This record gives sequence, C-alpha cells and structure tokens, in this order.
Amino acid sequence: MKQRSLFDIISPIMTGPSSSHTAGAVRLGLMARKIYREKPQKVILKLYNSFAQTGKGHGTDKGLMAGLLGYNVDSNKIKNIFNDAALKDIEYRFENEQNIERHPNAVDFLLYGKINMRISGNSIGAGNIEITKIEDFTTKISGELNTLILFYKDKPGMISRVSTLIQKENINIASLDCDRDAKGKTASMCICLDSEISDSIIKKIEEIEDVYFVRNLKRLED
Repeated sequence: MKQRSLFDIISPIMTGPSSSHTAGAVRLGLMARKIYREKPQKVILKLYNSFAQTGKGHGTDKGLMAGLLGYNVDSNKIKNIFNDAALKDIEYRFENEQNIERHPNAVDFLLYGKINMRISGNSIGAGNIEITKIEDFTTKISGELNTLILFYKDKPGMISRVSTLIQKENINIASLDCDRDAKGKTASMCICLDSEISDSIIKKIEEIEDVYFVRNLKRLED
C-alpha cells in the first residue's frame, strides 16, 4: 500500500464540493467504465443511503456520470455533464434506495448494451473507493494498483496457470482473491499487481481454455 500524504487524506485535487460524494463518485464511474469497457446503451445507477439522501446536492450524480464518460476528478466538464454530447445516445436514470446492509456511500451500476453487467462499489472517504462486486462475485478493487480481473470455469490449475504467466514477466502479485458461485461453475479471480502487465501476457491469459472474461485495469490517476 502506498504512503499517503496529508493532502491525500484531506482531499484529492478535484471539482467539488465533497471528496466522498463528488471525487469518490467520479473515481467509481471511471473504474466501472474500465471494467465494462463497452459503451453502454442504457445505464441505471442505484444510489444508497447517504449517496441517495444528499448526493444530488453534492454532485454525486454528476460525478458518477462524468466518470462513466471518462472524465477525471479535476475536469471542468463535471458540473455540466448532463449536457455532454456523449450522453445523447445513452438512456440513463438514477434510483435512490435505503439499505442498512450497504455502505453509506454505495452505488450499483447496471449497464446494458453488447453485454449486461452489474458493478457495485463504495466511496470510502477522501476520494478513495472500492469496487466490491462484479455481477455476483466479490472483488477488492481500489484503483490504487494495476488489477487483473478474470471470469472462468472453476477447475483445478487455473490459478497456477495465470500466476505463472504473470511471474514469468517478473511482476509481483500484491494480492489475489478468488470467488465462485459453485464448484465447477463460474469463478472469478482478482489479482492486484505492483506494475503494469504487457498486452502479450493478457493475450495468453485470454487464450487459456475456459477463461470467459478478462479485464486489465490500470491504476487510477492520483
């Protein structure tokens, strides 16, 4: 984990007014964009708890959408994002919910297009985020490290095959978390890396039999 300065703790450089509700929202949108990768035709954003109650006044809705469109936290496009030309052919809506089992600043991105996907995350303070689920699989994605996401058929040897390819490139694995819906069914792998992985290794991972989905997520900018 990288060392944080006092300025990181107080707030990132951003379009305001709130680091949790605005900057965190932008970074959640950016990460959802990286994971989904396709341009969605329709987006439903479900905001929970504090996000739902005070998010509109703090620009949470604008931040989430700006991130989905690829703008960073310091962009002057955020304040007028709903006038952005890129939104003209995207159907979108926001839904507000209360759920004591969810984080105070939680959001679900429901993305529809060439593929349909649900991505869940939290804004945890000072612009920091965590992606907690992709579909029904638990993840631990902060955006602070380069991260590799895989969906694949659960069977022996998959972790070893992937990790061997990474280690051959002399890349250190910072963390590796797996989840699955049932034995022998679909599983997920979330691998945080200390450096970027090459496109050639990504291609080799994609060619592994029974790997369905691969995303190489470069760390978010500070």
